[in-house]
Amino acid sequence: MSAQHASVRPFTLLSVSALLAFTVGCSKPATPGAAGTVTAPVQNALSSQGISVSKLGDLSAFRSIASDVATLVDTGDLSAAKNRIKDLEVVWDDAEAGLKPRAAGDWHLLDKAIDNALGALRANKPNQASCKTATADLLKAFDRLQGKV
Repeated sequence: MSAQHASVRPFTLLSVSALLAFTVGCSKPATPGAAGTVTAPVQNALSSQGISVSKLGDLSAFRSIASDVATLVDTGDLSAAKNRIKDLEVVWDDAEAGLKPRAAGDWHLLDKAIDNALGALRANKPNQASCKTATADLLKAFDRLQGKV
C-alpha cells in the first residue's frame, strides 16, 4: 500500500463515521453516540461552525422531501405534491419510535405541521394557496428546529 493510500484510509473512515452520526434511525439507539444521535462533542463542533442540529437529530432527509412537496405546490402540480408528501408521511411514521423519545415536543411540532400539509393536499378539492401556506409552515417548522430561523 502506498503512503498516499495509507493516509487516505483513516480520513475515509472518519468521514464515514461522521456521516453515520447524522443518519436518522428508526429505532431508539441503545447507547449514547450510536448512529442516528449527535454526541455532545459533535454538537459542539457543529455549533462552533454555526450549524445547529435538533434534539431529534439530522432532519435534512425529511426536510428535503418537504422541499420537494413545496416545489411541486409552487408549480401547481398538487397531484404530484400529494404523492410526494405520502413519502414524507411514510418515512416520518417509520422513524417515530426512534425520534419521539429524543424530544417529544419537537416531534409533535413537526408531526402537526406534516399533518396540516397532508390535510391541505388531501382535501376533496385542494386549494393551491392553502397547500402553499401549509408547506411553507412545514418548512419553517423544520428550519426552526434546525436553528435556521
